[in-house]
Amino acid sequence: MPVINRMAELHDEITAWRHHYHANPELLYDVHETAADVARKLHAFGCDEVVTGIGRTGVVGVIRGSRQGERVIGLRADMDALPIAEQTGKPYSSMNPGKMHACGHDGHTSMLLGAARYLAETRNFAGTAVVIFQPAEEGGAGGKAMCDDGLMERFGISEVYAIHNLPGLPVGEFAICEGPIMAATDEFNITLQGVGAHAAMPHQGRDSIVAGAQLVSALQTIASRDADPLKSIVVSVTQFHAGSAHNIIPRTAEINGTVRTLDGEMRVLGEKRLREICDGVASTYGIEITVDYRHGYPVTVNDSDATQKAIDVAKLVAGEARVHPAFTPMMGGEDFAYMLEERPGAYIFLGNGDSAKLHTPDYDFNDDAIPFGASYFAKLVETQLA
Repeated sequence: MPVINRMAELHDEITAWRHHYHANPELLYDVHETAADVARKLHAFGCDEVVTGIGRTGVVGVIRGSRQGERVIGLRADMDALPIAEQTGKPYSSMNPGKMHACGHDGHTSMLLGAARYLAETRNFAGTAVVIFQPAEEGGAGGKAMCDDGLMERFGISEVYAIHNLPGLPVGEFAICEGPIMAATDEFNITLQGVGAHAAMPHQGRDSIVAGAQLVSALQTIASRDADPLKSIVVSVTQFHAGSAHNIIPRTAEINGTVRTLDGEMRVLGEKRLREICDGVASTYGIEITVDYRHGYPVTVNDSDATQKAIDVAKLVAGEARVHPAFTPMMGGEDFAYMLEERPGAYIFLGNGDSAKLHTPDYDFNDDAIPFGASYFAKLVETQLA
């Protein structure tokens, strides 16, 4: 079965919703207007329950099938934008300076709304569909906030699924893999405290810049020399701040970055070796080094059975040749991981075509993908709750 006919009929209307969200982006938990609009639509669609304020500004809609059933399928979309100044030049470009839907959450929200409308109209399933609209995916752990508010228990969710668009994958194609699909995202801030000195008399100080330069290089050996070559770990230094004058060796330097891993063993190794290397550099250069290491989103892990269900549904929508079940995991992070820690489920990628990359000022969600994503969401419910 290809794209659902009703989704094709609704394509223009769903696109208009998407353009509205794109023009009015909101950040993190401050998605009040978006959440209010989502709630209004869910009420208008005739959802049996619409609950707001889950995870501060999350919205949940409950749609009961025409036949009784015990199972409850959760479908999740993210609502928040990014602090980026848009440069697409589109007529529906952001009207909020410095804010932009640069990751396609406007598309995810609109596709799930389309699926909710269809499911509320047809109710051709036995059980319950729960549509989840989440704030603060972009670094705010909104998924965790919703889970901490009792999302899974309150609505009796047994399985949970999500979509994310993927530039470079052709429109109408899906990609997924069993097990880890997105990385854990840890961050570190390292402070080096040396002894300041005049640049002409370096022997009178303890140079935090020289020590920091050695530290940056040494951290790269975690991936190249400490980790199993067959396992994934990325250690990236993304900031190095020190000094304010040409003729002064600064007392302090700061180094910041991220560690990305796909399993718990590598996650432990990354932090352990980073701290050990910092201790070694501090001893070698006679300075003090302090480490602030913060655990971010966990690994996003697709359940085996749920992944196969997702693959089967994607094939119904797109055709077998357009579904890629052996996708290579990505080292980006995703807070849908928190929901997958609470319930089995699967996270799938939907092609965005030859578009700009995510998190760039010229990115835009591809509206041609809408019928595929909305149909996938709806068919997950109809096939699993048949």
